[in-house]
Amino acid sequence: MSYFFTSESVSEGHPDKVADQISDALLDEFLRQDSNAKVACETLVTTGLTIVSGEVKAEAYVDVQQTVRDTIRRIGYTKSEYQFDAESCGVLTAIHQQSDDINQGVERADGEEQGAGDQGMMFGYACSETAEFMPLPITLAHMLMQELSAIRHEGKQMTYLRPDAKSQVTVKYADNGQPECIDTIVISTQHDEFDTEEAMLATIRRDVETILIPRVLRRLPTPTQALFANHCYKLHVNPTGKFVIGGPHGDTGLTGRKIVVDTYGGRGAHGGGAFSGKDSSKVDRSAAYAVRHIAKNLVAAGLCSEVLVQVAYAIGVAEPVGLYVNTFGTARVALSDGEVAQRLRQLFDLRPYAIVERFGLKNPIYAPTAAYGHMGRDPYEADVTVLVDGRPEVRRVQFFGWEKLDRVDAIRDAFAL
Repeated sequence: MSYFFTSESVSEGHPDKVADQISDALLDEFLRQDSNAKVACETLVTTGLTIVSGEVKAEAYVDVQQTVRDTIRRIGYTKSEYQFDAESCGVLTAIHQQSDDINQGVERADGEEQGAGDQGMMFGYACSETAEFMPLPITLAHMLMQELSAIRHEGKQMTYLRPDAKSQVTVKYADNGQPECIDTIVISTQHDEFDTEEAMLATIRRDVETILIPRVLRRLPTPTQALFANHCYKLHVNPTGKFVIGGPHGDTGLTGRKIVVDTYGGRGAHGGGAFSGKDSSKVDRSAAYAVRHIAKNLVAAGLCSEVLVQVAYAIGVAEPVGLYVNTFGTARVALSDGEVAQRLRQLFDLRPYAIVERFGLKNPIYAPTAAYGHMGRDPYEADVTVLVDGRPEVRRVQFFGWEKLDRVDAIRDAFAL
């Protein structure tokens, strides 16, 4: 019997994502000046106010006010009528020194023996449903939000759009796990005032159907486009009606409250640790990237068509306490999942130091991760400006390095694929 699976995404103007982006923008600014900075930065946004708190150990001075306002402005909160805007919102800072008790377990004389910044378990997931090796529902939900944001920033169509928005996609699957069709799409977007609610609903629905969804379809491969055939899906647009009040004025936003949006849309599993505002010594973030990298390369190598990878750490200890693999019965090798995991421990160094070095995680690369998912993104290189001995220096760095398919051949060799 067919079954249904649903995932959601939110725009960069959603209050929780505003908080995430501020936290990661501040992290980047600390790393720009001190690549060894230890940062755990939390943000709260509400009507007319941003509060930044957390623990930092860094040889750096960051203009918190300027960084916060620049981030809010880039997102698009630039009008006083939003009741939260870059120029007039209050910015309160409560950042203090990182605990020495935590720091002693992380920093070691031998850098390679750097301990994990906390205990916990992290999960990575991949499947063969999409070119990104991600589940289809979260991939489509992100694309809808990315394109809606692009339309808003272009300012040529749907000019009534405001920054806050959410999407939700339900996919119908056959018993064999293959997508059959798109069953339901939900789009809720903040908007300017309309003369009537009826005019608003009619206009936005028309534009979603004729502007937004066609832009998404153009990004999709032909087999995925076919899942939208004949507009068989149910479409709900602003189902509660009017959505003028939104963003931090409509709902308080907090860093780390969209961890399922950040990862796999509810597929696989999640260890519970948020990402944004944390430097790479926090394995909540860096190890989650590492096991996504393993999972994606396993599926790309053809070892399996779906896999969940878990790694776990003890605070202050470099070597993980465990590595777990579940291929959901899709493995194409005559090995148990436990044997696969054992072999992977020989292929992948999962000590925090090795993870940081592998993906260049001491660089200021985090702001782009803070909206539209940390996983399933295209890896790329770009120039960033950092301070070296107080002088600006342009450095070429890797973004989303954990999405690279650079271990496929090694996996194929190790498993004789």
